[in-house]
Amino acid sequence: MRQQSGDASLLRRLNSAAILRVLRESGAATVSELAGAARVSRPTAEVIVDDLVAGGWAEECGEEPGDRRRGRPARRFRFRAAAGHVVGVGIGSSWLRAMVSDLDGTVVAARRLRHHASMPAADRLDAVAGLVEAVAAEAGLPVSGLAAVGVGTTGTVDGAGRVVKSVALAGWTGLDLRGELAHRLPAPVLVENDMRLAVLAEHWRGQARGHDDVVYLFTGSRLGLGLLIGGRPHRGAHTASGEIGRQSGDHWLAHRHVIDYALAAEPGEMRSQREAAEFAVERARAGDERALAAVRAFARHLGDGLLTVVNPLDPELVVIGGSLSKAADLLLEPIAERFADVCLCPPPVVASTLGNECVVLGAVRWALDHAERRLFTLPA
Repeated sequence: MRQQSGDASLLRRLNSAAILRVLRESGAATVSELAGAARVSRPTAEVIVDDLVAGGWAEECGEEPGDRRRGRPARRFRFRAAAGHVVGVGIGSSWLRAMVSDLDGTVVAARRLRHHASMPAADRLDAVAGLVEAVAAEAGLPVSGLAAVGVGTTGTVDGAGRVVKSVALAGWTGLDLRGELAHRLPAPVLVENDMRLAVLAEHWRGQARGHDDVVYLFTGSRLGLGLLIGGRPHRGAHTASGEIGRQSGDHWLAHRHVIDYALAAEPGEMRSQREAAEFAVERARAGDERALAAVRAFARHLGDGLLTVVNPLDPELVVIGGSLSKAADLLLEPIAERFADVCLCPPPVVASTLGNECVVLGAVRWALDHAERRLFTLPA
């Protein structure tokens, strides 16, 4: 078959993607090393590397000891992570968070903005777009130059980036979140459920590094689940994975223990579930035995709920995240004891170290995955 000009152009793109991927993975390499790894001729590799340098995707770096051959140093090149940037956004019930990272995942700017769950949807969308613009400007970048904007939101999110249902944010149910943000932001927009991004963040930067089957429990004003199966966040047949909903046997009403304690301790104070739990934890650490009993009952009840997932999935690890992960000294032991009583293979239980940034970090990773597919995956 006679080769057409389009064939040559495709081959060039294939070779360029291969060399760029090798350069990213190797850290630093000579043209000869790149040619060998990408299985192209040295002259072809040299031309492609020169193009990548001119385009800002690669840069020449200093030689290493032993690089000199016949008195001439071998030119070494490395991937230039600052050639592209992504933004991750976390939309919670009280805060909007955004981060900018380069293509190596180094965060170069971060901002947050308080908002209210009752805010009209249009105002919240404008606030998200404004936050993206502000954090990009802080990093010295135009929004149009971003490789992707990853967004994690509370609520059930379908494959098209629509919020199927949200009980936390006003006007969010039925919203085409991806479409609305795409109208406001001149960059590729990706939308995903917050719990799936939280467990992705744990796998990338948190306690779940090196583990491919993980259960993540978010604790705070609400409870949520993130499931990592085979190294990927599990979405479910209807993209509803992570939504606990109503469970038979009262498994997920664990907060009632700390709410009852808080009401008994200070009858005139009305607290949210998270506030009641934090109040009980504080009192337990101060030596209040009733508070300690309430917190331990709360933790055991969480363990009972987790058993409905842990026993059938048999994960390597359970991570407790959210605001109550700071109470690990009081929560982890009762949960682990419950697992030891019931599980055939009790998984370790650990507390997240990512704090309130778990969702926004997962959104950064989600956006980076999109950017890397475009950069390093060979076209079909």
